[in-house]
Amino acid sequence: MDRSQLINERKRQTLYVALCAIFLTNAIVAELVGPKIFSLEAFMGIAPAQLKIMDGFVLDFNLTAGVVLWPVVFITTDIINEYFGKRGVKKISFITAGLITYVFVVVFFVTKLPPAQFWLDLNSTDSAGNPFNIEEAFDKIFTQGMGIIIGSLVAFLIGQFLDAHTFQWLRKLTGSKQIWVRATGSTLISQLVDSFVVLGVAFYVFGNWPLKQVLAVGIINYIYKFIIAVGMTPLLYVSHYVIDSYLGKDFAEQVVEDAAKTNLFEKNSD
Repeated sequence: MDRSQLINERKRQTLYVALCAIFLTNAIVAELVGPKIFSLEAFMGIAPAQLKIMDGFVLDFNLTAGVVLWPVVFITTDIINEYFGKRGVKKISFITAGLITYVFVVVFFVTKLPPAQFWLDLNSTDSAGNPFNIEEAFDKIFTQGMGIIIGSLVAFLIGQFLDAHTFQWLRKLTGSKQIWVRATGSTLISQLVDSFVVLGVAFYVFGNWPLKQVLAVGIINYIYKFIIAVGMTPLLYVSHYVIDSYLGKDFAEQVVEDAAKTNLFEKNSD
């Protein structure tokens, strides 16, 4: 391997590590901030949507804070898929699922540690002077039900694999052009499944939600994700421009073609 090839290979490896770091960080943080539910309408300063979804359900865009970060995860998935193929996506997906599980185990252990009395005394009131139990607040924020943890991990893995395979299927139809078709299309399809799986496992299988409520809330979540996926399309092109500039146009095209060949090899070996 000559010097230019060595430099290119180092750039390729650095790119994969950087993309995986972005993917992993956003996925774990999204899980940690997930317990907070926020009002999208209030954030935008508009009236509640009051959408009538199915019988008896009038819903607003009240969303888990995790949805702020998950679009970054899925656009990073598409970029990894483009340059490193399904194998690259599956590798980081399994690593991330394992580390998310590890994070939840650590958080569960930490919530069982006895609090120091001075810490409780120093944080005994909130900013308005009202009585405040910081230990109880800490536990409620960081501890999630087992159903939510399992539902989130199952939805994450299903969504990732569906995204990876749909992306490559669309790439076969579009070739090397029309990046937005395969990236946005694969995200929309995978998120359609993800939106209902996590709610179904967490609140229908392990919880007490009726199926109608799961479907109604899932529709609201998917509407949001649909809008975000379409809106982030320009960012996808910006990302490709930055990566191609970093790798060099010729080498970037070679990396993409190698990823496509790897996917074809995996399909033929199945």
